[in-house]
Amino acid sequence: AAREYINQIKTAGNSLLTIINDILDFSKISAGKMDINMVEYEPLSSMNDITNIIMTRIGTKNLELIVDYDPNIPYQLMGDNIRIKQVVMNLANNAVKFTRGGRVSVKISYTQKSERVIILHFSVDDTGIGIKEEDMEKLFQSFQQVDSKRNRNIEGSGLGLAISKQLVAL
Repeated sequence: AAREYINQIKTAGNSLLTIINDILDFSKISAGKMDINMVEYEPLSSMNDITNIIMTRIGTKNLELIVDYDPNIPYQLMGDNIRIKQVVMNLANNAVKFTRGGRVSVKISYTQKSERVIILHFSVDDTGIGIKEEDMEKLFQSFQQVDSKRNRNIEGSGLGLAISKQLVAL
């Protein structure tokens, strides 16, 4: 019983930390203070980090995680791997949050733009409850949760997708 109570406290603390970080990131972006840092990174290593976090979030849910990673993606790239992970995590976390059973798929591929430039493509797909057509316009609005009546038990600040959209634009 004590272990379960401690785990609930830890989960609540992590949820609060996520919300605080979202608000701070949103404020930085709004103030034009969010920097994109180009560093050398290993995309496969970043994907492993993302996969481990998603598996933790899935926990005991009856969900299968499918990761489709193009093996031809170069071993090392230059980019802001922290922001890339943040965007993919926001998308994957939403998939896990809104999917009771079935699967969540994360796909990473690329297209070659020139000899030294590629464009990474990320997609997240799930078997969750979906989004009503009339709610699509709310997707990237700040502090919005789509269909809050149906999803009232699902935690979140309503900033994840708004932040992700702004990070991708940066």
